[in-house]
Amino acid sequence: MIQFDSLGLDPAILQALTDLEFTNPTEIQQKVIPLLINKSSDLIALAQTGTGKTAAFGIPILQNIDYSQHYTQALIIAPTRELCMQITSDLKKFAKYLKDVRILAVYGGSSISMQIKELRRPVHIVVATPGRLMDLIDRKAVLIEQVGIVVLDEADEMLNMGFREDMESILAHTPEDKLTTLFSATMSSDIREIAGRFLHNPQEVTVGRKNLVAANITHQYAVVHAKDKVLALKRIIDYHRDFYGIVFCNTKAETQLMSDILLKEGYPVDCLHGDLEQHQRDKVMNKFRLKTVKVLFATDVAARGIDIKNLTHIIHFHLPDDIENYTHRSGRTARAGQKGFSIVLLHIKEAYKLHRIEKMAKLSFERYFIPKADEVYESRILNFVEQLKLQSEHEEKKIKIKNEWVWPLMQLSKEQLVELILQSEIKKFSEGYLNMPDVNVEEKWKLSSSMESRGDDRNSRGSRSSRTTRGSEKRVSTNNVRLFVNLGRKDNLKYDEVRDVIFKFTKVSGRAIRDIDMKNTFSFFMTDAESAAKLCSSKNMKLKGRDILIKKAEEVKEGK
Repeated sequence: MIQFDSLGLDPAILQALTDLEFTNPTEIQQKVIPLLINKSSDLIALAQTGTGKTAAFGIPILQNIDYSQHYTQALIIAPTRELCMQITSDLKKFAKYLKDVRILAVYGGSSISMQIKELRRPVHIVVATPGRLMDLIDRKAVLIEQVGIVVLDEADEMLNMGFREDMESILAHTPEDKLTTLFSATMSSDIREIAGRFLHNPQEVTVGRKNLVAANITHQYAVVHAKDKVLALKRIIDYHRDFYGIVFCNTKAETQLMSDILLKEGYPVDCLHGDLEQHQRDKVMNKFRLKTVKVLFATDVAARGIDIKNLTHIIHFHLPDDIENYTHRSGRTARAGQKGFSIVLLHIKEAYKLHRIEKMAKLSFERYFIPKADEVYESRILNFVEQLKLQSEHEEKKIKIKNEWVWPLMQLSKEQLVELILQSEIKKFSEGYLNMPDVNVEEKWKLSSSMESRGDDRNSRGSRSSRTTRGSEKRVSTNNVRLFVNLGRKDNLKYDEVRDVIFKFTKVSGRAIRDIDMKNTFSFFMTDAESAAKLCSSKNMKLKGRDILIKKAEEVKEGK
């Protein structure tokens, strides 16, 4: 098995990797590190989140920097501030024993004047978001005319977020003879075009395309009615006493709403979305890392760059419109060889999306049954008792207690004492909670041909409970309507922001706006007939002084 010490790395970098307990490079690191160290050619690397990309490009950059030269020699561009911060943190860990190296992250949402002040000192490596970097270039506060290497990390996501023009402008400011490396999860036509314009005879490295997601993630789906999704989510959290995970929503408004609902009911939750200021985001993430917050609601864009170890669950409150985002989401759990669960709260109308994920990522989904109220109650008590038992077996310190202190407790019966001890665990399980109905949709239905051929059903914890063939149910609704809206990437909007803009003017729920197909100056999306009628009749909608137009897709094609 290949080890880092066989890749010709600087001893100081090797020592830092040893401290981090990095011994064997991942597949992407094995393929990319030698190429970048030798500066053999430009590079296109196709790899998913969680494959070790940062070390793959970061270690060669640190190895090749001339620290006696006091100018910016490497530029790393990433789509979000969280990812910038994560990359910078990782690079500083790898550079622990390197002297005089300066690495700076610059991103929006933080003081630009402070960043300009930091850039006046020599900086060897700049890690930046496209928008903030363009601001700094316009102010002549950052000089990138001498960089030897440019890394575009998650280039596909930068294009999805509307940063194409910024990316092209930034690359135009860099020297012609630099080394350019492009990392992407997908090879779309746009990515291919960018590579064709700015990369010279690049080598291509592909990692993990046959298995887009970690093998140690259990992928499950629960079929529930839309109105029961909140209750289903609470049941999952209640059942798993050690739950520590991210719940993905499709809109900023939904993350805030869901967080508010569960927070009022005493759950340790918070949310992360694009409307938060940087100091607010940092505060939320710090609480999440410390596990003061154990349930984080987030949008796909806001979660970019989050790298938290030991996440037990990823919950998809709704499936993403961009199907490849599923792999990014689920890849947040099961890091470093650990196990994790990715659970989709699936409304029957979303079944076709699961079809597409199965086909694209070659995944098999298990049926997950939302625990019933009495099952949650039983599980919490059993887990609590088991924890007490383990604690008593390993407890070495004896607490000094005088009899008179505990005399009131000694007057209680065993049953009373046990009930008292269990109060903290069972206080939320009122009679009303225990009488809440089962939320699983009982009808059998066909998810995919691969699952039908297996013909197995699963119990609520993922184990096989029966060998009955799934029934079939038609999933193509005649109620769906495809609409056109003259909003697109040119408006610097993301998928969830398109929903938010439409909701602001029409009050049609973001949940009714799905399968957004975003183009440069317009988008198509699907909705139900009732919402379509309301959307098409809406008037006086403007964005930045421009009229917003919504009509049926066929009317656009027919020129009406």
